[in-house]
Amino acid sequence: MKRTSSLMLAGVLLLLLASCTKKEDPVTPPPPAVSMTCIGCHGNEATLKAVADPNPPSDPGEGGCGGTLPEMEAWQKVYVGGPNGQKFLASTHGKLKCVDCHGGVEPAVDKKAAHTGTFVGAPSKDAQKYCGTCHAAIAAMDKTNIHTSGSGQKHMVALRGGFPSYDLFPTDLKKGYDTYCGKCHASCGECHVQRPKQAGGGFLSAHNFEKAPDMRLNCTACHSARVANAYFGEAFGTRPDIHYTKIPGGSCTNCHSGKEMHGDGTVYTNRYQVKDLPQCVDCHAAKSKSNSFHTLHWDNLSCYTCHSQTYQNCGSCHVSAEGVRNGPYFAFKIGMNAMPQTKTYKFAVVRNAPFAPDTWDKFGVPTMSNFAAAPTFKLASPHNIQRWTERTKTEAGKPCYDACHIIDGRNKQWFLFQSDLQPFEVVANQSVIVDGKLPASWK
Repeated sequence: MKRTSSLMLAGVLLLLLASCTKKEDPVTPPPPAVSMTCIGCHGNEATLKAVADPNPPSDPGEGGCGGTLPEMEAWQKVYVGGPNGQKFLASTHGKLKCVDCHGGVEPAVDKKAAHTGTFVGAPSKDAQKYCGTCHAAIAAMDKTNIHTSGSGQKHMVALRGGFPSYDLFPTDLKKGYDTYCGKCHASCGECHVQRPKQAGGGFLSAHNFEKAPDMRLNCTACHSARVANAYFGEAFGTRPDIHYTKIPGGSCTNCHSGKEMHGDGTVYTNRYQVKDLPQCVDCHAAKSKSNSFHTLHWDNLSCYTCHSQTYQNCGSCHVSAEGVRNGPYFAFKIGMNAMPQTKTYKFAVVRNAPFAPDTWDKFGVPTMSNFAAAPTFKLASPHNIQRWTERTKTEAGKPCYDACHIIDGRNKQWFLFQSDLQPFEVVANQSVIVDGKLPASWK
């Protein structure tokens, strides 16, 4: 009887609850999908804001030891609207169909459908296929272009590791290289259409193709720590490079030409081997006899030994999630020229490069078997030139060499001695240290 009463009470409560529950309104079906063109979506701010992913999946090519640029919203990075969008659509490139270069599906009912099939986000990574139709001569050089290929960097890893070439790297090493080093080498689009991916990406001006890369948004977005900070005088205690302040516009392209950047079909293993590199004598050849300093040292010292300021060196690093082994530091060092086949002078400015025997230990190479095959202090061209530096200024009545020659121990800090090296660097740098190679009169 008691069990029956409980069941009856429960039933009554269920009826009361059912009578109090508000019936839900019938669900309105979504409107039918509307097919849109590429520009219909990418030229519409509201649509892009609705569909752009603010946190896209991480890409191993993003990030790096270059610079960072002002942040852009995800939709802004791919926006082809506004006045710049109209300019692009009226241009030669803008008159092409988007799918001619990017593939995909047009029109499409949604973002996912549009970016399927043959879609290519960065067509210029295959320059010969996508750019070569119109720019055949330039595109043909792309695979050997040191800017795109990173052939110099690959050569050095192969040399130190005792591998015949990058193509014959062990699988894990190649994966590590591509993830941590290869990401900094740019395609055509990362100079002429968008900001470099490793610095955040995003269109320069609504997909317009810019013939000359933007100095801040392209060049120094990658060449930041060792170039931009020096060139703009942003490193602590330095002044801007005189070429930045004195030449109208101060642009990188005043000295660095497109021909140099695009390459000539040769696979170079060092950037100083590239033909048509700008040289100081291109503009200053007449200065060879202009004063006693130049008369004595023109063929014996690189111009940088006298006219550079302190610059950033990179120590060494682990290319893994553990980060930097020995961090960057500012210094100035004159060493022996380790590239006499490329540069003719005896003494040169050298910069510490980020390499140690166990740099690649997380990628299957505990110790680089041929680590000492090349110096870790390399020939350098700091972009921080001044006429008057700590080595060209002397006090009144002092001889012209007072600020640079080693005199009773003074000025020793300017030169690279074995005592300046870390233990793992000693053997590798015997060709560049100055021990026993300076004039005997300096003692």
